[in-house]
Amino acid sequence: MVDARMTLADFLRHELGLTGTHVGCEHGVCGICNILVDGQTTRSCLMLAVQAEGHEIRTVESLSDGDKLHPIQEAFMEEHGLQCGFCTAGFMMAICDLLENNTNPSEDEIKDVLGGQVCRCTGYNTILRAVKNAAAKMGSAGA
Repeated sequence: MVDARMTLADFLRHELGLTGTHVGCEHGVCGICNILVDGQTTRSCLMLAVQAEGHEIRTVESLSDGDKLHPIQEAFMEEHGLQCGFCTAGFMMAICDLLENNTNPSEDEIKDVLGGQVCRCTGYNTILRAVKNAAAKMGSAGA
């Protein structure tokens, strides 16, 4: 039985042990807790766990396939798109949403997605490069 007041972020972390989803502001502002709910970026700190019943939930743990990294994860490593790593999962999930719907986004479309996330370490340029790299990887994989 899940406490009716438990957020989805807390449920994922504390009940399911999916600790890749981090919690930052707990107000839905920073994007650090992003996950995908039915394929759409969702702030897990704003959603109650009970509201997730019957929906497809994807966290950063769902990106890799065993030992094989997802193209977004590969691109973040190649472009040094992370430093402390605290916000990385939230970025990756928002980017996953973008690239699953548009494998060739414009720079403005990428910046629009990145604008909804907070990172105090990177300055965003390496993340922007990582998104472009991942888009190229995902576009060529689908070709």
